[in-house]
Amino acid sequence: MTTTFSTEFLGCKVSRTDLQGLRERLAEEGYAEAERGDVHVVNGCCVTNEAVAKTRQAVRRALRDADAVVVTGCAARLADAGFERIDPRVRVIGEASEAVPDAVVDHLAALGCRGGDRRDVSPLRRRMFLKVQDGCSFSCAYCVIPAVRGGTRSRPVDEVVAEAERRVRQGHRELVVTGVNVGLYRDGALRLADVLRRVAAVDGLERARLSSIELEHLDDRVLDALAAPPFLPHLHLPLQTGSDALLAAMRRRYRADDYRARVTAARNRMPGLAVTADVIAGLPGETEVDHRATLALVEEVGLARLHVFPYSPRPGTRTADDDTDPAVKRRRAAELRALSDRLARAHRTALIGGSDEVLIEERDADDHGLGQGRDGTPWRVRGGAVGDVVPVVAEGLGDDMRVAGTVRVSSVA
Repeated sequence: MTTTFSTEFLGCKVSRTDLQGLRERLAEEGYAEAERGDVHVVNGCCVTNEAVAKTRQAVRRALRDADAVVVTGCAARLADAGFERIDPRVRVIGEASEAVPDAVVDHLAALGCRGGDRRDVSPLRRRMFLKVQDGCSFSCAYCVIPAVRGGTRSRPVDEVVAEAERRVRQGHRELVVTGVNVGLYRDGALRLADVLRRVAAVDGLERARLSSIELEHLDDRVLDALAAPPFLPHLHLPLQTGSDALLAAMRRRYRADDYRARVTAARNRMPGLAVTADVIAGLPGETEVDHRATLALVEEVGLARLHVFPYSPRPGTRTADDDTDPAVKRRRAAELRALSDRLARAHRTALIGGSDEVLIEERDADDHGLGQGRDGTPWRVRGGAVGDVVPVVAEGLGDDMRVAGTVRVSSVA
């Protein structure tokens, strides 16, 4: 009897590509994907204590139905995370991301699991994430990612292009170029701008975007590549804090004025650009003045949305033994989220009455299409089919902050 598998994802866009690769490898080996498989894979995250706790919860839930649970992802590489102590049926596979598919296949074989005929596996989303780089060689004081992901390494550009072509043949309308620190991309003399141009030239690719880039890597060559079709006007630029003193303490490689200047340069090259960012609330040593500097910079720059992370000490980092008063951290995170909600509402309200193009990725319970517009704004659309890129007219803003719209029907003379 063919062994079935199921997967569960916690983490970032890079981890999403890793899990997709594992799903495809298991399907190639003949294992059948199911909603609740005999073997359940939890792709876990470790960027915060909360992420690790959620990974543990996912493992415990999976043990109710699965014969075996496999933990992969960054959480599996975190020292002393203790997932294997939850239950004897849990196996932690902490190899480098590119080695995980082989390791999982070997583990299933050792368990006596049986495959069948080679199968196809459905994509996780109608957008597809295209990983061009992994690992990070930076040394930010608070970040555990270099320890769990390893140093930077890049995929050869020809391999990236071949995957992009394959994804387009599979029917993906949009590719999102991603990496742990994508600006570190190197393939001989080729740099990030070169691989972006090569991806953009793939025949049949309708839409592309860059998932996230560190500010110091957003140079003019990269901006020029992103300003050309099929790339879309959205950038995610991690900020973390608006305090120069904290940026220096964190060993970040820019200052607040650099952030202002690069956002301005990007908007000059990319009309209609929406910029989103990560910020951390309650960094060690953060004063109320520092916190207010972050709020002021976010508002001044006019970010479209924030990802807010309360500071979480990570093992093995320079700030592992530092923390901020939990009540102060909660209050500052709440203020940042409130600012994010206000800016997002203003950005999305300004779209009402205008038009956009939305890639419909799924349908909700009321049969509305859900997807993203060109600048990354989330939409709820009447009309269109999953997988379609549809022209839409913005009519309002829903309670969930999605722009509500209707597919625009062209008149025929």
